[in-house]
Amino acid sequence: MPKVRTPSLVERDRGLLWHPYAPLDGPAPYAVTSASGTRLHLQAADGTNFEVVDAMSSWWSAVHGYRHPELDAALSRQAGQFSHVMFGGLTHQPAVELAERLVDLAPDGLAHVFLADSGSVSVEVALKLAVQYQRATGLPRRTRFLALRGSYHGDTFAAMSVCDPVDGMHAEFPRMVAEQLFLPRPPQARLVNGELLSDPHEVHAWIAVLEDTVHRHREELAAIIVEAVLQGAGGMHIYAPECVRAARRVASEHGLLLILDEIATGFGRTGKLFAAEWAAVTPDIMCVGKALTGGYLTLAAMLCTRAVALAVTDSPLRALLHGPTFMGNPLACAVAVASLQLLESSGWQQQVAALESGLHAALAPAAGLSSVAHVRVLGGVGVIQLNVPVDVAAVTRAAVEHGVWVRPFRDLVYTMPPYVSSAGDVAAIGAGLCTAVARVHG
Repeated sequence: MPKVRTPSLVERDRGLLWHPYAPLDGPAPYAVTSASGTRLHLQAADGTNFEVVDAMSSWWSAVHGYRHPELDAALSRQAGQFSHVMFGGLTHQPAVELAERLVDLAPDGLAHVFLADSGSVSVEVALKLAVQYQRATGLPRRTRFLALRGSYHGDTFAAMSVCDPVDGMHAEFPRMVAEQLFLPRPPQARLVNGELLSDPHEVHAWIAVLEDTVHRHREELAAIIVEAVLQGAGGMHIYAPECVRAARRVASEHGLLLILDEIATGFGRTGKLFAAEWAAVTPDIMCVGKALTGGYLTLAAMLCTRAVALAVTDSPLRALLHGPTFMGNPLACAVAVASLQLLESSGWQQQVAALESGLHAALAPAAGLSSVAHVRVLGGVGVIQLNVPVDVAAVTRAAVEHGVWVRPFRDLVYTMPPYVSSAGDVAAIGAGLCTAVARVHG
């Protein structure tokens, strides 16, 4: 009898599973066979095996790398007690300890925590809270939000409504999401001797638009929502901290709330523990996620000030109207506590500073390529921006063959490496990205 060939994992996947922003019959994914430290072991659809440096931290979350013994131990300890209990009417040590640590780490004034399933859900909760706050203070008409062009805040419906309405991924749902107001993308900033600098005339002009827009729409706006200093999926755009400061000032002047989305930037990625520190502001509401559990489990949090929380508590409803089934999952909270402890004990400041220095040097050769429009670095973020749309499959394959895992999008080939990446890892990432771009786009 002839042997029947067993389909590979990639073959079993194709046409069965949706992958993020990809068609069912899109390019074949790579199968992960193991992961440790900063390395992934992959198998391509043709059966070729690769060992690669992870340049993506699994979409910016695995900051401590893979199979970290302290995070593994925290997960195991909690599983030995209980893996999940409902959070309605119950509490537990991991959730309380995590909330205490978040309040200690967050900008001064943020005092209350809502634990959410994901970054998108934390944004949903933040937007709900802002509307409930305005209603509680006697302003029920304030239900709209002011966001930025180039913004990205998640894939759920309220979060989609504050993403870029034209160039964003969610422009396909025009009648299904609320219509919000948008400011122009803030002026670009560049890192010079540890400071983010922009053209002051461009900044002043942008602030004038902000002030005029809020003045005209102040009766209907509940809050301003921005990604602080770095817009992520909207283009890896680094912008002037003065714009965040102006948003804080204008929001306060008109009784609006300021929501900072720190899901991608929180916990050190930009060189500050929170990107809000670049602007020296405290928001009324802040969302965090991604690196919160070190990439182990999905978890996010929404933090708010005492004034915002008390307004809702003193309203007839009294409660914040959201309650996920897996809210405060003990496994996720226990790993998050361990991840935050590890962040502090491992010296994240030195780690991210080393990433920034290494990425400057490693990505510099890309600036000489004809296909490259701009190269920029901030903290543990390195970006090669092309002057053409990136050939995602071809650049990915070329980078993998050079020993680097990368996931480009739009016109960007970028990296956010794990904080534990060595100097050799960073050099390899730079060489892999530069080589891949040169091979595919010239």
